[in-house]
Amino acid sequence: MKSQVLEKKVVSAKHSLEIVSLNIEGYEQVLKVVDSQAGLTAIIAIHNTALGPALGGIRIYPYATFDAALKDVLRLAKGMTYKSAVAGVGFGGGKSVIIADPKKNKTAQLLLAFGAAVEQLQGQYICAEDVGCCVEDVKIVRKATRYVVGLPNAKSSGDPGPFTAWGTYRGICATAKHLFGTDSLEGRTVAVQGLGNVGTHLVSNLFWAGANVIVADLDMIKAQKLASQFRVRIASASEILQAECDILAPCAMGAVLNNDTVAKLRCKAVAGCANNQLLDDSHADVLRSRGILYAPDFVINAGGLLNVAAELEEEGYNPALSRNHVNRIYNTLTSVYTISDRTGESTHDAAVALANYRIRYGVGKRVMPPTFHHIIEE
Repeated sequence: MKSQVLEKKVVSAKHSLEIVSLNIEGYEQVLKVVDSQAGLTAIIAIHNTALGPALGGIRIYPYATFDAALKDVLRLAKGMTYKSAVAGVGFGGGKSVIIADPKKNKTAQLLLAFGAAVEQLQGQYICAEDVGCCVEDVKIVRKATRYVVGLPNAKSSGDPGPFTAWGTYRGICATAKHLFGTDSLEGRTVAVQGLGNVGTHLVSNLFWAGANVIVADLDMIKAQKLASQFRVRIASASEILQAECDILAPCAMGAVLNNDTVAKLRCKAVAGCANNQLLDDSHADVLRSRGILYAPDFVINAGGLLNVAAELEEEGYNPALSRNHVNRIYNTLTSVYTISDRTGESTHDAAVALANYRIRYGVGKRVMPPTFHHIIEE
């Protein structure tokens, strides 16, 4: 992998950053960001900005190696390109990862240093919450950069988690409709892997829809709390992927659908909010050959993106309009299923083809620059 120093020792009032550009084929920019004083090692990946500036969350995770972090951020950034294109939000694809344990190593100094790096890009990349990064964290990042969304103020959209969960729920309903002829989840069994912010909201949505829910999380206390609240059944983290159910909803980390797991699935469909659920695109074909309907992750989990993107429109954030846009995930996913049935290709390939068409012909390309209302408010 070739690399060259883009900027070295970029000094701001409070931070000393070393930003190195990594030459990665197929990506517009991939930056390694280090601030040794703040304990920061991060990667910012911008995949494609044909339809607008890159928008994507900050993932904070204790990756075992830098290469593991790089592999993840590249997959996530490309997924955001597809997600944005299919959702029609007028943004491109980007993502960032901070190599740190969010429970042990996340400090204000680290977040401020990362924000200073984002500010150096002058709006080419706009960041938001993701795994390991919450609303309180982006409030700190905001002190170092204007290019951040999902803030808890009157002009912003706040926590995107409930919108991601609602969009996933609507996608599960569309999946049920395609499978069973009705989108009612009454009496259907849904297995939810991962009880983070989005997974927890999804369990609530499924409960109120009358579904029988099985849950699993590495944090057993969290699982037991939901079991008490909603009378859901608990499975172990090792058992959940093999649970007999109508729909499996992966809501944790990516690459959960691989050679080992796909062969053992006992579900009729996979429809969850985790990013990059396929270890490899070919696993979508394996799912299809097994008769398991797959909801492409970058289609079904676009609710959070739709919500934070809405706050950057000139007229400002309107939660009702955001809700209405998220509800369209039902129709978008239905269209992907229809295309897949007609062409005989996997649902993943059908969704990627749709995204690439929109990118190639500029469908949904941003005309007006994003408006950062939280700056105007200040």
